[in-house]
Amino acid sequence: MTKDLLLEIGTEEIPARFMPDILTQFKTIAAAKLAELRIAHGEVQVVGTPRRLALVVREVVEKQADHESINKGPSVKIAFDEHGQATKAAQGFARGQGVDVSELLVKEGYAYAVVHEAGQSVSQLLPTLLPEMIHALSFPKNMRWADLDLRFVRPIRWLLALFGQEVIPFTIADVAAGNTTFGHRFLSKGPIRIDSVNDYFARLAQNHVMVDQNVRRQVIREQIEKLAQGQGGVAAIDEALLEEVTYLVEYPTALCGSIEEKYLALPPEAVITPMREHQRYFPVVTAAGNLLPVFITVRNGGSDYIDIVRHGNERVLRARLADAQFFFEEDKKIPLGERLEKLKTIVFQEGLGSLYDKTVRLEALSRLIAVEAGMAESLLPDLIRGAQLAKADLVTGMVYEFTELQGIMGREYALLSGETRVAADAIFEHYLPRFAGDQLPVSAAGRAISIADKIDNIVATFSRGLIPTGSQDPYALRRQALGIVHILVDARVHLSLGRIIAQAMDLLAIKETGRREKLANEIQDFFRLRIKNVLADDKLSYDVIDAVVAIGHDDIYDTWLRAKALGANAQTEAMQKTIQAFTRVGNLAKHAAGDQVDRTLFSTEAEAGLYEAYLTANARITQSAAKHDYCAVLASMAALAAPIDAFFDAVMVMAEDSSVRNNRLALLNSIAGLTTNMADFSKIVTG
Repeated sequence: MTKDLLLEIGTEEIPARFMPDILTQFKTIAAAKLAELRIAHGEVQVVGTPRRLALVVREVVEKQADHESINKGPSVKIAFDEHGQATKAAQGFARGQGVDVSELLVKEGYAYAVVHEAGQSVSQLLPTLLPEMIHALSFPKNMRWADLDLRFVRPIRWLLALFGQEVIPFTIADVAAGNTTFGHRFLSKGPIRIDSVNDYFARLAQNHVMVDQNVRRQVIREQIEKLAQGQGGVAAIDEALLEEVTYLVEYPTALCGSIEEKYLALPPEAVITPMREHQRYFPVVTAAGNLLPVFITVRNGGSDYIDIVRHGNERVLRARLADAQFFFEEDKKIPLGERLEKLKTIVFQEGLGSLYDKTVRLEALSRLIAVEAGMAESLLPDLIRGAQLAKADLVTGMVYEFTELQGIMGREYALLSGETRVAADAIFEHYLPRFAGDQLPVSAAGRAISIADKIDNIVATFSRGLIPTGSQDPYALRRQALGIVHILVDARVHLSLGRIIAQAMDLLAIKETGRREKLANEIQDFFRLRIKNVLADDKLSYDVIDAVVAIGHDDIYDTWLRAKALGANAQTEAMQKTIQAFTRVGNLAKHAAGDQVDRTLFSTEAEAGLYEAYLTANARITQSAAKHDYCAVLASMAALAAPIDAFFDAVMVMAEDSSVRNNRLALLNSIAGLTTNMADFSKIVTG
């Protein structure tokens, strides 16, 4: 027989941003704990609202599985005397295992105890197991309340624990588990009795709680889309905002409010940002993407008094937009270029000067990157102007009030100040990507300034000893390094990471040789891990990644190209033979004193044939590598597999004649050198 298990933790409102991870944790912990105790079960479902976390496990057996273990004890010499009688060591071991000493087994020179553990009733295990699940949850921030020692994300107000119809008795934080829950804070009154798991969802729905977050999310989406259609537009649904709203409400009701037409004269982002970031509203746009004078928000409740709620939301947004309009009009009075002096009053980082100093570095570093990347000389003036103005909007009233608009308003104010479109777009793009999955800069100037800004941030922060460790990354350096990798790969740009790091250190006046070398190595190691992450996200195997990165990663795009080529070919039969052949070559080449080959010392056709094949392959590989065509490089290497095998079949490399031996080793060393700029084949797993 089986029963369904239900555990609900009722709390004060949990921050929406915590919820997805908590629910994932809860499911993982529950499954692991049940498996650990050998409790078979069916589907595990975890649901939640701002005020509750609930675990539902279907078809849980009523008795845990029996268990048999064979436990190793003392050696035979210690366990038994010369007459075969059990010693005190054997007796103590048997007693500790709960078996009679006569039941001990002797195997491979040791005494073993076979322990049979009968499964217990699951009902008896759950009062201990359920609190363990709760205590195992971890949170970004904890709370303590009253005089209790428990730390939890928010104070626990009730506990519901049922196994079938049976209440599981336990207490946490002076709250005893029972068979009651609570509905919506305002739309439901008093405790709600739950008689079984099947009751749970229906009874909460009757009391204005959509407990399943997936159902709640879909209902919100459908309500928003329907309201937007009613306004003749399309809802601009940001998925991250939808996720947040899903965990802000228990009983969603979407409503539509109006925006005064005069505010639509503001830049669209200046209207959308206060709506989306500050008020959690959804904009509505036309098919062409133009803002309509309406917004949609989601209420945690029903449709009663909806007009009052709408009016209140309109008033709040009107005040926000009035502020935005005021700041916009005031900011326009001063050209963006005239704000540069004010950057001298803002500290960049302690001991690293002001934002103005950073702007000077940004200009020089952007120019170097642009030249290295082969940017057209005609674009350099716009690049330099974009770098000069990149941080100027940070001292505007609009960005001071709405920090999410940095870069966006910089572009807007640059255009209003008569700057070129290239320079203005670069101001916006240099902040990209701002988060995982964000858009990447598309202009050459935007890419160069973005990379310069991020490299300067990384080098400057590392120079202060503030290297990210574990989960601590207060300056978001991992995100910025990943951004650089993605930009270079997306734009197909070849740059020397080492030269850019060196230039950034020069601009930061880091002069001591020892310190520069240490800092450069730390930053290169930091980027190496980010590159590995990007390649892993591209579904490349760990051995291919290790093999490619082991050769070097100074040119990030080149590293990506090598990895993609090797990943596409590594498991083919031809490439497997090639890798094995080159690995064998590399093992012997370690004994070579050089790579100078003397044809006159060849004594077999296999030697001469391999050398000729090497010369042909070397010429082709050099040409292909210059074009970064690594599939062609691998094809040329594959052409050497057969001559290498023929060489080893026909020739004794370690000949007695030292001249012949050294010449053969030099040949192998020359061949091994072909992999120097491709990958370390010894790290590839071959079948």
